[in-house]
Amino acid sequence: MRVIVVGAGALGTMHAWHAVQRGHEVVHLEREQQARGASVRNFGLVWVGGRAEGPELDTALRARQLWEGIAAEVPAVGFRASGSLTVLRTEAEHAVAAEVAARPDAAVRGWELLDEAETRKANPALRGDGLLGALWSPHDAQVEPRVTQRALQDRLRESGRYTFLGGREVREIVGERSVRDDRGELHTGDQVVLCTGAWLGGLVRELAPELPVRRVRLQMMQTDPLDEMLTTSVADGDSFRYYPAYAGGALEALNAGQPQHPTAAEHRMQLLMVQRADGSLTIGDTHEYDQPFGFDTVEDPYTYLAELAERVLGRPLPTIRRRWAGVYAQCRDTTQVVHRERVRDGVWLVTGPGGRGMTCSPAIGEATCDEMGL
Repeated sequence: MRVIVVGAGALGTMHAWHAVQRGHEVVHLEREQQARGASVRNFGLVWVGGRAEGPELDTALRARQLWEGIAAEVPAVGFRASGSLTVLRTEAEHAVAAEVAARPDAAVRGWELLDEAETRKANPALRGDGLLGALWSPHDAQVEPRVTQRALQDRLRESGRYTFLGGREVREIVGERSVRDDRGELHTGDQVVLCTGAWLGGLVRELAPELPVRRVRLQMMQTDPLDEMLTTSVADGDSFRYYPAYAGGALEALNAGQPQHPTAAEHRMQLLMVQRADGSLTIGDTHEYDQPFGFDTVEDPYTYLAELAERVLGRPLPTIRRRWAGVYAQCRDTTQVVHRERVRDGVWLVTGPGGRGMTCSPAIGEATCDEMGL
């Protein structure tokens, strides 16, 4: 078959990847010269540990397996099976970690509660005071978000069955399985997949006017290279408040007895810290749900995150060189992994994975291709 894929972020690129891997021809259109949205403005985390039991966890585990296989074929994606540590700095946070590590599904997730010495051994860069231990999630991993999509596209070109067309905004669906771009060119295929990310207006609104998806904005930053290795990804105890896997009595007690720092609460924050291949640190993040979003970035969250990261590391951060905001699409029903809808015969819309897009995109693309009969 000839498959038209619209959108070259993580989700669109993974749909193209699976279609080509299954022997089909792909024409891949992107409104920018290259993807510039949430797919490159993220941590590059393959985050398995905190996913909700059921379809979300199943999707994340399958995606983790697929990522490892893809990375064996395309080393440039920068896949590293580093695992993650959620550091525990209060007794209430430790209680949450102890509770979830004792659950029956802990083995599936690989969760293990580490004490202080074990935590510092697992990641010697964590030298801050007041560390009680950490929740170890060995299935978590990372890729390089700024290069992953391009690296995959370069490999797809080698197949001879892949064409990438940047700077092409799709304006209309023509007939059943053709699209017309803003240059007036018609692209005809046997199947069309729309992976338009946070672009929910225009053609998307025409095709799905009651789309159950919202947009979410976040702020992040990146430092100069750190002069030592961060052997794992790092999260703080506020992550327990945002990932569904940690729900339970201990989390209720945490929320009741340990309010978030005012800045963290105002901006719905958690600390996530990942080291890039060049040694720099990507640090975030915030969550903003009410539109219209501000057009500027706000300084207070950056100050808070920098101070928190320095307390965890027990040392000053390298100079912060980049700050940015990104917007992603999230299903309003956050228990849904993704919104997948056949909007016309042979035309599929796939959007709304939320902050799990980089994690789950390989498995989401695989599932779409299965459903399409590719």
